[in-house]
Amino acid sequence: MSVESAPTTRTAAAAAHGDARCFALLPCAGTGSRAGTAQPKQYQPVAGAPMVRHTLAALGPVHRIASVLVVVAPGDGALHSDAEARTVVAPCGGASRAESVLNGLNHLLAHGAAPHDWVLVHDAARCLVTPEQINALIDACLPDAVGGLLALPLPDTLKAEAQGRVAATIDRSHKWLAQTPQMFRIGALQGAYAAHAAGAFAGLTDEASAIEAAGAQPLLVRGSAYNIKVTYPEDFALAEAVLRSRAAPSP
Repeated sequence: MSVESAPTTRTAAAAAHGDARCFALLPCAGTGSRAGTAQPKQYQPVAGAPMVRHTLAALGPVHRIASVLVVVAPGDGALHSDAEARTVVAPCGGASRAESVLNGLNHLLAHGAAPHDWVLVHDAARCLVTPEQINALIDACLPDAVGGLLALPLPDTLKAEAQGRVAATIDRSHKWLAQTPQMFRIGALQGAYAAHAAGAFAGLTDEASAIEAAGAQPLLVRGSAYNIKVTYPEDFALAEAVLRSRAAPSP
């Protein structure tokens, strides 16, 4: 795996690993059953290209990312490694997102990454993320002892449900919507996921929850309301509109 060296300037808190590099990992082996598409949703065309291509295009300009590992299902030939684009495709996807991430982390460690290097795990279906948001996460996490994630303070009233009716209104103070990328040390994240592999990763819904289960507190870095995870059929129209508006020439 070819890599680029990350910038060597670090704060005192990160001086012990001043040579740490950043890698990105895209779990891309899901079927996207809720999206209502005939193919895995990451390959559904949006604004003229498969959705995952837009996601990769957002990661490309972030030059502090040494390489992007795309974890696909065995036998999936839709994507190919591209040295020029710093993209490696590995057919080591698992039965769940968590298993695909763990397999990807193991792949990184087996192909030259060090446990103290950073990994930014990002959903292939979050195709509206921007290089600026990714760089903001890296800037915030590099000097941090734990790492963190893009997230957004909860803007709406939150309801608890019982049998299709409101059971309670929940205080939304100090509650955030988790987004991706989520950035942690490769070794720490690999260990956090591996500790729950025998239990089918029960309770682990994202990388931050795995790190939390290991006893650490990830940093919250404010993201954007545009950084949605395309999940339902109506989300594709929104993603299409945003991508086309970004591509339109300025008046």
